[in-house]
Amino acid sequence: MAEFKKVARTDDIPVGKVRGFEIGPDRIVICNTGQGFYAMIDECSHESLPLSKGRLKGNVLTCPHHGARFDVTTGEVTHPPAIVEIDTYEVKIENGELFVKID
Repeated sequence: MAEFKKVARTDDIPVGKVRGFEIGPDRIVICNTGQGFYAMIDECSHESLPLSKGRLKGNVLTCPHHGARFDVTTGEVTHPPAIVEIDTYEVKIENGELFVKID
């Protein structure tokens, strides 16, 4: 059963930045677009490498390894070489703390 897990404080991730976290066996990356916080699996679908060192511009996260781009709001690929979207997670904020819904 999926439940919300506390990950960080909103202050920990400035606007335009990303940060990777491990929650049990799950690796996730949280992105602060300035319009909201978004979480997705910290693994590029192109070659299973981490996205957490990538560059965020607007709603698009660029993989630092081969340049694939993903829409952080949906996980959809916006630029190859990746062709498969990645999983996203629901995020909620309570009292300045970020929670991510994990199975």
